[in-house]
Amino acid sequence: GERQIIDRPTQDDNNDELRLTQTYLEQINANAEFREIPKFLESILYLHLIPQLVRHPEAFATPGLSEDPFGRTFLERVAKTPEKTRRSRLKKIEDALKLAVPQLKNLTDTKDVMGVPHLEAVYEHWRPGAGKQREDQFSDGTLRLIGLLWSLLESDSLLLLEEPELSLNSAIVSNLPSLIYRLQRPRKRQVILSTHSADLLSDKGIGGEEVLLMTPTPEGTQVKVASSNEQITMLLEGGLSIADTVLPLTAPPAIEQLSLFK
Repeated sequence: GERQIIDRPTQDDNNDELRLTQTYLEQINANAEFREIPKFLESILYLHLIPQLVRHPEAFATPGLSEDPFGRTFLERVAKTPEKTRRSRLKKIEDALKLAVPQLKNLTDTKDVMGVPHLEAVYEHWRPGAGKQREDQFSDGTLRLIGLLWSLLESDSLLLLEEPELSLNSAIVSNLPSLIYRLQRPRKRQVILSTHSADLLSDKGIGGEEVLLMTPTPEGTQVKVASSNEQITMLLEGGLSIADTVLPLTAPPAIEQLSLFK
């Protein structure tokens, strides 16, 4: 609320500037009074899966990066999940993928002779005896959809998604809001995503109170709830979608001049 818990720098900070390289949230000997906050922040899951990293993790080794927001060790994460839970999640993902990629079936995890984990699926085609394919043969969209669905099923912590529409066709993207809602409703999990997609925001079930409109200003980014804008609220009540009412406000003021650039 309004109560100030910590006011820094303290005299000890001024005497030892190295202390200023860490916040009190990071220091376990200093955050006892509000440790629930760092525990919550540590539980947040961020995912922006990059298909190339999933296919060739050995080519993108990044020393010093303790977390894996881009999916380089995504297959290891899948493999380390207890078998019963892993099979259940992969079966749910397969059922969803069949709607988006009708030729795909029998999604499972496997390991090669070197013990490296892989995803494997059967792709049916006109020849008899459909062939198996591994993740290095999956399309970018298939890999990103698998990663998205896995992250939605993985835990109950706050989930941050960055432009989940990338590499997916518009029909799939337009169904993402209802899919996310249905998967998270039983656990009341919160999902925050960033997007510029008109297809995603065209879902009439998205309310103005669920959308944060970010506007760059000389003093930094201004963040407002879309429903606080009276014009947006009136247009939504008139039957328009968030895509119709909010996206036009995100266009840069002089964007029309871009076509004249030489």
